[in-house]
Amino acid sequence: MNYKELFHIALQLISSPARAWEEIRLEEDRRKVFTSFVYPMIGLCGLSVFIGSLWTMGWGGPQSFQYAMTQCCAVAVSLFGGYFLAAYLINGLRVRMLMTDSDIPLTQQFAGYALVVLFVLKIIIGILPDFRIISWLLQFYIVYVVWEGSAKMMQVEEKDRLRFTILSSILLIACPTAIEWIFTKLTVMLN
Repeated sequence: MNYKELFHIALQLISSPARAWEEIRLEEDRRKVFTSFVYPMIGLCGLSVFIGSLWTMGWGGPQSFQYAMTQCCAVAVSLFGGYFLAAYLINGLRVRMLMTDSDIPLTQQFAGYALVVLFVLKIIIGILPDFRIISWLLQFYIVYVVWEGSAKMMQVEEKDRLRFTILSSILLIACPTAIEWIFTKLTVMLN
């Protein structure tokens, strides 16, 4: 795993999405997004939430460790499930709205890299939970990343681009959030 390349891609997607999407479009293996970007980012998000939870709850006792593990699992499950659910729904949106053929690897690649904003925010909020309100505002930067990716990666025509961008951005934000909410409610209920 090359973390230098991982951080390079994340920084480039945030700082200059148009150029980053051009490079991503040239990748031959669309499934590379799993091992080189999505899974490592989910791992970093889980690790930061685990460390942040231990930091805020304290290191004493098994309850703090259990709480940290539960929070870590909630973030990992929500991002993992949210990623695949959003990719599946974006593929359906693409088929119905753009009248194109189904291409799951393309939409998985698109959704994986478009989630960079949420990944980075989860890493920061995991360690610094006091910035949660600011992260709610910053997560809407995903709209700009998706806007650039919709033209470069997904080949969306200009007339459909705004609608596709808004719907895809909503799915990318809402799917992980909904899964995390369900996971947290089930955890509380089952405890």
